[in-house]
Amino acid sequence: MKEERFFYVPDAASVNEMPMDEAMHALRVLRLKGGDEMYLMDGLGCFYQAEVTIAATKRCLYEIHKAIPQEKTWRGRIHLAMAPTKMMDRVEWFAEKATEIGFDELSFLNCKFSERKVMRTVRLEKIVVSAMKQSRKPWKPVVNQMQSFREFISQPREGLKFIAHCYQEIPREDFFGIVSRAENAQADSDITVLIGPEGDFSPEEVRAAIDHGYQSISLGSERLRTETAALSAVMMAHLVRRL
Repeated sequence: MKEERFFYVPDAASVNEMPMDEAMHALRVLRLKGGDEMYLMDGLGCFYQAEVTIAATKRCLYEIHKAIPQEKTWRGRIHLAMAPTKMMDRVEWFAEKATEIGFDELSFLNCKFSERKVMRTVRLEKIVVSAMKQSRKPWKPVVNQMQSFREFISQPREGLKFIAHCYQEIPREDFFGIVSRAENAQADSDITVLIGPEGDFSPEEVRAAIDHGYQSISLGSERLRTETAALSAVMMAHLVRRL
């Protein structure tokens, strides 16, 4: 059986040509030619069965034969906001794995103890798209630019909001326990989780978030790296909200 080839084409239903990077991969790496079958994904919940109509040097045009809407496998939106680590490969690892598991949005926070104050998301977008195609996820997570911690928590957000930290003097509840209990009354609500830098949020930041409606949580008794804590939060939210 021939392997199904998937490509990410935003607005796939309203255009007939693949983006340059996807076209180059289709033509130079996979050597597709006119008449070959492929599948397109728009990142918005739909696959498309399509056929290559023109395979030129740097252009790949297609015709859609069938739209295949997909069902989301988890309820609500899962939004993870983290302070990026100094080493970008750790952030990239998290983004790849979280996309494979399934989540909706990724934001970056500039905190008091952040080691990285500048964030470029171009390469991260490519990693997310690659993970989405590899794991056949119909939805592409939104990747946001970095913003200040105070700005982020001041913005209105629907659903359940949490801030994870390690301060014993600030009361915390177990995250998995909270979201599991919330299933009874808020099964479809959005979930936003804040993960701090390697030096944690400052106590002032934690209290400011609580003042803005965020619940103080723990992700367990172990002390986790930033990217491990972020992935654990996504996994816990996904397990509880999985259909």
